[in-house]
Amino acid sequence: MKGGVAELFDSFRKVVLPIATLLLLLKISYSSFDSTTDSLLQNLESSQNGSLPLDQPEQVSPGITSTSTNYSAKTGIREQTCNIFVGKWVQYPKGPYYTNETNCVIDDRQNCMKYGRPDSDFIHWRWKPNDCELPLFDANQFLQIVRGKTLAFVGDSLARNQMQSLVCLLANASIPVDVSETTDTRYRRWLYKDYNFTIMALWSPQLIKSFDSDPTGDPYYSLMNLYLDKADDVWASQVDKADIVIISGGQWFFRPFLYYENNQLIGCHKCNQKNVTKHTHYYGYRMAFRTAFKTLLSLKKLKGRLVMLRPFSPAHFENGDWNNGGNCNRTRPFNNQEMKLDGYELKMYMTQLEEFKAAEKEGRKRGSVKFKVLDTTEAMVMRPDGHPNHYGHWPHEKKLPDCVHWCMPGPVDTWNELLLATLKMEGDEFIQR
Repeated sequence: MKGGVAELFDSFRKVVLPIATLLLLLKISYSSFDSTTDSLLQNLESSQNGSLPLDQPEQVSPGITSTSTNYSAKTGIREQTCNIFVGKWVQYPKGPYYTNETNCVIDDRQNCMKYGRPDSDFIHWRWKPNDCELPLFDANQFLQIVRGKTLAFVGDSLARNQMQSLVCLLANASIPVDVSETTDTRYRRWLYKDYNFTIMALWSPQLIKSFDSDPTGDPYYSLMNLYLDKADDVWASQVDKADIVIISGGQWFFRPFLYYENNQLIGCHKCNQKNVTKHTHYYGYRMAFRTAFKTLLSLKKLKGRLVMLRPFSPAHFENGDWNNGGNCNRTRPFNNQEMKLDGYELKMYMTQLEEFKAAEKEGRKRGSVKFKVLDTTEAMVMRPDGHPNHYGHWPHEKKLPDCVHWCMPGPVDTWNELLLATLKMEGDEFIQR
């Protein structure tokens, strides 16, 4: 009997135990892989207060998970789970949604067709998520979802780039009325009367209060005063009217700054002043989004509001910078083996996402305002071919290469395909409120 038990134990040790160990190792390996490719927000959960130390963004692979289950019958999407922001660009031979002759406003600086771009391949690619299909933009469906609501784009000219793309996409179904309160096109307002839907563009490149220390200085390199704890009133005084807020920013945070808190100078970036604490540009960037999110969380009417972060949009200058010979002459996208988000762009992205996580946590605690990420960054880092380069028309005939903004039509239209898909994921609850 004893010999039989010993023999059974020896068999278990030699056969069953190694198999069980192998299965456990496979499970650990799979879980470890999943944590880096599934959800960046899950990787940020370990931060105790939702924000990491200033100037020290954690290096985590990008890729916000936007999953969808139990889709609404009204929006007509099948039940599935899919990260729509992780994928690749695939060729799409059909034409664009609109052209430079469509009844909509395309800024001359992004009107690549009008100003003679010789190639057209850049409009024949579509974003393909890894595990599902991204539906084509349906203008009628979008307008039904946003009926009775106001959508505000808050940020710099890239926010305006997305707003203009959306207006051109919606032109297939409805032409809006310009109800802007100013002739300054940076603050455009469109009303779709049949749907009681309004689009607002609120230009605020730093999101927080700022002004030039030397108004007569160089507009790109002179010192600016940046008040890290005060939201820019240009948007903060208007945003309470919006049901959906898409907030973004990035390219305006590299110039020299003097940083103020409580109206006191507390540091600077690229300044030559003595006895002033020096910070990287990530410091001001982090504080700008922290203040912007706090401002949105402090609004009186929180219930039913959807706040979306559209993270950092990468530039693609090669052979130099914008002012010393740089250009973006490529005519095809990169694939995801050729180009990854890294370096300063990854740090900018991570800085935004860390502050977003803190705000999203506070929004959940209050149980009213919702926070979502419209994560276009990974897709756009692969599109060096989508910029105007020299085929935009700048004021006063300036021949500047533009490798920051996006041609219209072009890959920027994908931002609004992703926006529509994200709104669909909110389902009936969002449509009805």
